[in-house]
Parts: sequence; structure tokens; C-alpha cells
Amino acid sequence: MDSPTQGVTASVDSVTESLKNQSLESNPGADDDRSHSKKARLKLEDLNWDHSFIRELPGDPRTDKFPREVLHACYTKVSPSAEVDNPQLVAWSEAVADLLDLDHREFERPDFPILFSGASPLVGVLSYAQCYGGHQFGMWAGQLGDGRAITLGEILNSNSQRWELQLKGAGKTPYSRFADGLAVLRSSIREFLCSEAMHHLGIPTTRALCLVTTGKLVTRDMFYDGNPKEEPGAIVCRVAQSFLRFGSYQIHASRDKEDLGLVRALADYAIMHHFPHIENMSKTESESLSFSTGDEDHSVVDLTSNKYAAWAVEVAERTASLIASWQGVGFTHGVLNTDNMSILGLTIDYGPFGFLDAFDPSFTPNTTDLPGRRYCFANQPDIGLWNVAQLTTTLSSAQLINQNEANYVLERYGTKFMDDYQAIMTKKLGLPRYNKQLISKLLSNLAVDKVDYTNFFRLLSNIKVDTSIPDDELLVPLKSALLDIGQERKEAWISWVKSYIHELSNSSIPDEQRKASMDSVNPKYILRNYLCQSAIDAAEVGDFSEVRRLLKLMERPFDEQPGMEKYARLPPAWAYRPGVCMLSCSS
Repeated sequence: MDSPTQGVTASVDSVTESLKNQSLESNPGADDDRSHSKKARLKLEDLNWDHSFIRELPGDPRTDKFPREVLHACYTKVSPSAEVDNPQLVAWSEAVADLLDLDHREFERPDFPILFSGASPLVGVLSYAQCYGGHQFGMWAGQLGDGRAITLGEILNSNSQRWELQLKGAGKTPYSRFADGLAVLRSSIREFLCSEAMHHLGIPTTRALCLVTTGKLVTRDMFYDGNPKEEPGAIVCRVAQSFLRFGSYQIHASRDKEDLGLVRALADYAIMHHFPHIENMSKTESESLSFSTGDEDHSVVDLTSNKYAAWAVEVAERTASLIASWQGVGFTHGVLNTDNMSILGLTIDYGPFGFLDAFDPSFTPNTTDLPGRRYCFANQPDIGLWNVAQLTTTLSSAQLINQNEANYVLERYGTKFMDDYQAIMTKKLGLPRYNKQLISKLLSNLAVDKVDYTNFFRLLSNIKVDTSIPDDELLVPLKSALLDIGQERKEAWISWVKSYIHELSNSSIPDEQRKASMDSVNPKYILRNYLCQSAIDAAEVGDFSEVRRLLKLMERPFDEQPGMEKYARLPPAWAYRPGVCMLSCSS
């Protein structure tokens, strides 16, 4: 997919290539889930809690939950307060439990739902809500903060990895404004399932340990149309190395000079705990990170002399890589406000998201965004760049980076996005090299005929490199994806397949090997919105089996999984009604 960012260039292939191994160590969430080892499996009471965020950063002197502007502080200490009545465990992730060294048998505890609804405190927690701001739909919104998410603390596992646990929907905080601080089962199921589905697709994301119902009803006006209704309440336990966002820095830069120091303090905190390879970086003759910018004067940026510039570059590159992976799998976030942008390059805050069914570059799953489609699928790369620009403005205002360094950060975003996106699309098509014309024509054809994005790429691996196949048989492997197309469109697709086969013929890779490679990057199963809705409908009447079945299915998205083929089918007609394919920001 072409993007306005594609013309941005830089002087090197990757700024941080020489630090790659160290960088990977600092981002353990990008690794595959580790199998069970012989290390100790812990009870909840024995988890190794740490509280570096509270220990090292300034907090709100007040601990009440009254809605207010919180100044000169990064957080407010607050406890979960959601009312519960016989809470129930809906679903849980054993893979996430492994990250925490948590014994799987702990999920069987009778008091587990009580503990993870926040009704009874876990041993060792010191909970708080984070203060942040952000741009929403392009406009500065001021203070936002954790209005219904309460962090319990950080767990240090046996590999010295830091994992932050957070209860979403656990009650009011000073950042709740006029809201109730609660969450409904509908949105909680979507977040729980998609967090885990994205991870197993290989896309950086926050994770989810468990999901519990509260046993209480929550009033929500789903469509903002004046027709609120009561829905089952729920709480999801989210897990990430950090929940710091672009907006965590923006809020302090937006205030008086006294708060500018908090931008530096938060940057120092993030670098120390989550980007230690940058903290340890030193300038030597053998390893210099000095680069010429793309400006007319070819200014030189030396990242070894300013750790904040090096950090900003890595944040930008992680963001670019993340969004390239979204584009490759057909994922639309729906609400790319700066307060929903992780500094670790994680997919964060699952609201009205959606995977592409019929390919449509203008697709947005967010009804709130329909007038302008600011956050539609095709716009995500440029919105990522815009958001990174807001972060560089914040860092510049705090005098952590200069203008040349800020410009270089944006250059790196553009180059990294195009490099990653081209590599992803080349692998999806099994091509020996990137072919812009071939891929652009394919995306155009997909859009014209509204072809199912996921199913098409899965079927594409069945194409044989055989120039003797008659024209009327070329589309047979794609038949179930190319439905109801007329003769003119068939000819367009036949022409494309011929070009595709010709390009494949430049490679000596056997068909079977290419198919295996393509199937390893083109999922058969994605978390389509209608699948979520079916699980939600059952769960709202007390049947959690479909939620658990979907979780298991999404743990192996690239496998055939005999007997589960119905989950790869095209969406039924009811899947296109509002509330299924599109949702508002209300949850």
C-alpha cells in the first residue's frame, strides 16, 4: 500500500541495528510464549511485586477519587471499587500466567474471581491510576488519564522481566470525569480475546491474564442515541511491560514550566526500565551513531550524544513496525488517539477495532469516526506519523531533543514503515522480491471486488507456478474468494494471476515450500467481529464456552485445525449490522 510517508528517506537502513540483540532483550513481549520450564510455579500470594513507577516518580498527594485536574504528578494512588456480586471467571490465559510464573492451578481457586474483580486485594499490590492526556481525533483533549483502569503494580518474574498488571473496569479514579469507571462484558470479551489473538499473530500487544464478570449491571448508551440499556459488568486484567503512552508525556508538556521536568523524569524512567540498551549506550570509535538527516543542509544527528533522541527514534521505529504489521494482517485499530499509543510499540486499548473482511481501504469500525474516517484502515500509517510528531513536539518543548533530532525521528518512522510493510507484503505473496506494481494492482483488484482479505491470501498459496495452465482454470484455487464477479473482472484477475505466476517463476522455490512459507504468515483464522459477537451473545446469558473456544482457536491462527473450518467462513448477513461490524467509543 502506497503511503505519503514512502518518500521519507534516511541515511542508514536502521539506526539501532548495532543494538538489535540488546533491544530484543528489553522487549520480551515480542518473543514467543515460553514453554513450561522447571522453574517454580507460584501462588498468587508469592508473586514478586515491585512498584518502580510509584517509587521513582512523583504522585498525587491526594488519594480521593473526586474528578479533578491532577497537577505535578504522574499518578494517583487509588484502590479498585467496582461493586461485585458473586463474580465469575469467564476466561484466562495460561500463556500469560507463564510470563508471571503463576501456577495454572491458581485459576481454580474459589477466590480467584474475587481477587481479580478487585473486591479483595491481592497480597503485595500498591494500586494507582496513571495521569496522561492526549489528542483525540486530532484535537488536544487535555487531561484524560486512567478513568477506569487501575494498575496493581509490577511483577518481576524469574527472568527479571517486568510485567505490569492492570484491572480495567475496576471503578472510579480522579480521571473518570463524569463516567462510572466500569466496563461491560461486551467490550471486555473483545479486549481479552483480541489481546491474545494479536499476540499469537505475532503482533506486539498488551496481553490479558483473565476476565471476570462482576455480577452487577452497567448502564451504557452504545450508539449515543439516547437509548441506554443495562449490560453485564466485567473486569479484564491487562498485562504489559508498561502502559506508558505518548499522552503520558504530552500532559506535562501542556502545562506550566514546573511540569516540564516530569517529561524528562518519565523519559528517564522509560529508558532505564524498558530501553536499557540506550541507557548503556556509549560513544566509541568502533560504534558511532551519527547520521545525516534528509534536510537540505544535511544536518548531522549523533544519537550517541543524546539518549533522548536515540530513545525517540526507537519509539518511532517500533510504532512504524507495529502499524506495518497491522496493515499486513488487515487490522484497524479504530481510535488512534495519542493517548492510545504505547511508547513500547504495543497495540493498546481495544475499543471499536476490526479486521478487514471485504477489502476496503476506507474501512473504519468506529461509528464515532464515520464523518471523517480519520482512523480508517488506509490512514493508519500517516496517523502513526502524525502521532509521533506530537511526541517529538513534546520532547522538544521539554528541551530533550532539538529540531534536527525531531526531524530525524520522523524520517526514521517513514523509512521503517515502508521497509517493514514491503517485507511483509513480499512474504504474504511468497515473492522472491518486492514488486510494487504487482502488489498495488492486487490491492486495487481486492478493493474493486470487495474480496475477503484474509481468505484471499490464505488461498493464494495454492497457486501453482505453471505457465501451461489454461486461462479458464487459473482462478480455480481462488474460486471461494472471488465470488459473484462478472466476465470483465474475471479477465482482470486472470491477467493479474498470470503476472503473479511470471514473478514467482523467477524463484527456484518449489510450490510446496512456498505454500508452507506463505501459510506461516497468512492466518486462516482471525478474530472477526461476528465471531466476537457470537461469543458475547452466549456469555451474556451465562455460557462462556464460546469465549474459551475462540481463545484456543486464536492461539494457533496459522494452523488448519480440522473441524474448526466454520470459523474461517465469510461473515453472515447479520454481521454487518451496527453493533457488530461497527461500534462507538462507548463501552
